[in-house]
Amino acid sequence: MESGSPRQTAAATASATPNWLPQFCSGPTLFALMVVAELVALVIVLVPDAAERGWLPRLGVLSVYVQWLALLNAVVLCSMRAFLQRLPERAGFFTAWAIGVAVTALGSAVVLRMDQALGLQLTAPVGEGVRFVFVNAAICALIAAALLRYLFVLERWRERVRAAAKAQVDALQARIRPHFLFNSMNTIASLIRTRPGDAERTVEDLSELFRAALGSDDGHGTLGDELDLVGRYLDIERLRLGDRLQVEIDVDGVPRAFHLPRLLLQPLVENAIYHGIQPRADGGILRLCGRPLEAGVEIVMTNPLPPNATVRGNGVALANIRARIEYHFGARGELRVEPGPDLYTVSVRLPEEAVR
Repeated sequence: MESGSPRQTAAATASATPNWLPQFCSGPTLFALMVVAELVALVIVLVPDAAERGWLPRLGVLSVYVQWLALLNAVVLCSMRAFLQRLPERAGFFTAWAIGVAVTALGSAVVLRMDQALGLQLTAPVGEGVRFVFVNAAICALIAAALLRYLFVLERWRERVRAAAKAQVDALQARIRPHFLFNSMNTIASLIRTRPGDAERTVEDLSELFRAALGSDDGHGTLGDELDLVGRYLDIERLRLGDRLQVEIDVDGVPRAFHLPRLLLQPLVENAIYHGIQPRADGGILRLCGRPLEAGVEIVMTNPLPPNATVRGNGVALANIRARIEYHFGARGELRVEPGPDLYTVSVRLPEEAVR
């Protein structure tokens, strides 16, 4: 058995490493740090000796001080995230905790030195400098232990959710409808004797579709690649349905380099043909239009419905596509279905950058 390429091996190793360390520079983490820091400042200000000296001015000074320390810790931990991620989980936790305490102690010493040099005496009297630094480090040790534990547990939970979602999406990515495979093979068999050139081209188109569905990379491609796959699929279906299948494609305005998961549009085209055009005696027109949005693209697909049609068969496929869009793009991606009396319309809106 051949071994994988170095790139594939590195990717597999990276994916196998558990991502247990929180993103210290992310918006939610920074917001949590700032809220906790402000609560600490408020608690310190409300002690009796501080209240006697006027709690409002004291709160302003302390808020600036603790927010600066919180952001400083976040920047340092964020810059050292790659190093911490390589450590065992327990060692990484205690190392991050120790870094936070050390940064707080050093920051307190710098602020104390500046305060003493300027003669403002906003932090502590000159004789209490060591106590000032020690108290700040002790408070940070207690707060950091609880906050880091919360962030670590939260990140592990998110990682488990991401792993479960990725496993589900990988299963959907590798799935190809059996009826499409059987119909394609029957089409190829019928063309071998009479039209060997078309049969050979159909085999090539089919192999490209399977390569896209069962590829070993990260499952991402471009809109241009996806439209090329849709074109190959339509070529196969034209040989099977003949003049009953008519296609109108208008995607000149969309960027072909736009990134999206592979095989996101082809199952929708397959649905439109299988449930809309194939059951009609006279076939129908499949329209595929694309237009750029302010921060993404929109693909709209319409197909006619046979008389007394039911669209229940679309449910599983549409749910799978919706799950993949939600995994890769989050709430910014959208799959909209608009069934009408005669036409079935599916709209896909994708943001400019994928989440995963």
